Amino acid sequence: MVVDPIADFINQLKNAGAAKREVVSVPFSKFKYAVAHKLKDAGYVQDVTKRGKKTRKCVEVKILYTEGGTPRIHGVKRVSKPSRRVYERADTVQSVKYGKGALILSTPKGVLTDKEARKENVGGEALFKIW
Repeated sequence: MVVDPIADFINQLKNAGAAKREVVSVPFSKFKYAVAHKLKDAGYVQDVTKRGKKTRKCVEVKILYTEGGTPRIHGVKRVSKPSRRVYERADTVQSVKYGKGALILSTPKGVLTDKEARKENVGGEALFKIW
């Protein structure tokens, strides 16, 4: 049983990139699917697809590599954990690694990056940082 599915998901993405894998497959949930799509929009993964039917659904994420063969995901850090939830107000959302990374937030307007949250002037739960 996985206690923190988002932490498990982002660590699988980072480890798959380090192991030069092309695709990562994780059990489906709407939240993981939304986070994966936001990572695709931010340029950290290449493609996101939903596979399977009924109880055997999974999310397949295709890892993005640079021209030199290094993975686009260099590191991840979980900010809000099940034991300690961290919330950011709209005016306190800061950039990650001087704009080279992204903070993924769960907001009332859906899953957003730090740049989108500042543009929409909305805060929420800070899920993780990725660079």
